Amino acid sequence: MKVAKPKKNGKAVRREWTKTDVKELKAHSKARTPVTKISKETKRTIGALRQKALHLGIGLGHQR
Repeated sequence: MKVAKPKKNGKAVRREWTKTDVKELKAHSKARTPVTKISKETKRTIGALRQKALHLGIGLGHQR
């Protein structure tokens, strides 16, 4: 499931992670929010969310 759509010229849309984004991701991790729901709310791909969570050392999703 892709959320961030590529631009017309084929380059992927890239947004930096703000402190607020990281705080929100950590809150979702603690609340055990499903990754698909986080993806829709933050408008980021599931892969991007999982990579950031891995980098931060936090778990995402129901299986940890």
